Amino acid sequence: MRRISIVSLLVSLIACAMAADPPPEATEVWSPVPGKVSPGKTDGAPPSDAVILFDGRDLSAWETERGGAAKWIVEDNAFVVRPGTGAIQTREHFSDCQLHLEWMVPDGAPSAQKGQARGNSGVFLQGRYEVQILDSYDNPTYANGQAGAIYKQFSPLVNACKPAGQWQSYDIIFTAPRFAADGSLISPAKVTVLQNGVLIQNDAILRGPTTFRGEPAYRMHGPGPVTLQDHGNPVRFRNVWLRRL
Repeated sequence: MRRISIVSLLVSLIACAMAADPPPEATEVWSPVPGKVSPGKTDGAPPSDAVILFDGRDLSAWETERGGAAKWIVEDNAFVVRPGTGAIQTREHFSDCQLHLEWMVPDGAPSAQKGQARGNSGVFLQGRYEVQILDSYDNPTYANGQAGAIYKQFSPLVNACKPAGQWQSYDIIFTAPRFAADGSLISPAKVTVLQNGVLIQNDAILRGPTTFRGEPAYRMHGPGPVTLQDHGNPVRFRNVWLRRL
């Protein structure tokens, strides 16, 4: 009798457990329905909700850092750094975003141009957080300053560069920092980068704006522009677009 009682008890416990399980429908979410976005016709082409920052024709979406028309050169459906004219930045300001841009460092650089002097530029999120652009295919330099680095903070996971003279792509996912009303940091900026389709930064947590000298430190700020650096090299850009997140 005792054996039958134990079996009966186990059957009863299993039945109770099964009865307590919620139906599958209890964990289904039907609303809100995600909005529809049409992908670009080709890889790297802007989707339907993108902000077009360069369409191959003009730099109307850009200005100098002091305001006024951007002075870089537009030719052959691309635009080129005009050395000595300074950085350019978007007229619109952004926070969290997905940014796509394609860039090419010039081929046949003089032999004196090595390290940071070869094909140097950079793309800054909110005008503060730089993803380095450099000819790093066969050009030794400090690892946290090569192409794909979060400048002076994170070296790229791998070197995914193509040779100079070939178009390369960055796809950047940027999460802006959050600040309290008193200016204190709630959450830091985060950056994920794919170069030529290869993951080279994986949700990197930034210590503050990127700096050439010293340690980074956060100061309260709001939305900011996408900025492209004039480092004295005629780097080319094309197919630049952004999605607000």
